[in-house]
Amino acid sequence: MGRALSGEAATQRLRDGGYRVTPQRRRVLEAVAALGHATPEQIHAEIRPDADLATIYRTLTLLEQVGLVQHTHLGHGSPTWSVLEDVVHLHLVCQQCQAVLEVPAGIAADLQSQLERQHGFLLDLGHLSLSGRCRQCVANEHETP
Repeated sequence: MGRALSGEAATQRLRDGGYRVTPQRRRVLEAVAALGHATPEQIHAEIRPDADLATIYRTLTLLEQVGLVQHTHLGHGSPTWSVLEDVVHLHLVCQQCQAVLEVPAGIAADLQSQLERQHGFLLDLGHLSLSGRCRQCVANEHETP
């Protein structure tokens, strides 16, 4: 999809916000980048024992406040976190295989403008996830007699 901030830019963003760059913050950000879309529990499993789960939740909240990560609700349960990229995208979640596809947010531009025009509702495309079935699952369904 888009580009994420480099390690140096991320460090500067934290410092510009008045925050220290601690080893835990760095490890959480690295884990989010490595895992793609990950729950706090998955991030915890990736970096354990460097930080406990409560620290991970606090760190994710802080990293989101300074614009380094974002959360998305891809289904039931914990939100997933990903590195904030310079290109806003939507998440397509396959209900069958749980694959997560990222597509450019522009695909929902008509919906976004219609909601604003008709209802005064400002849609946050960066947090939008849509559920359905992916191309492969649909194809598999049609191949099965």
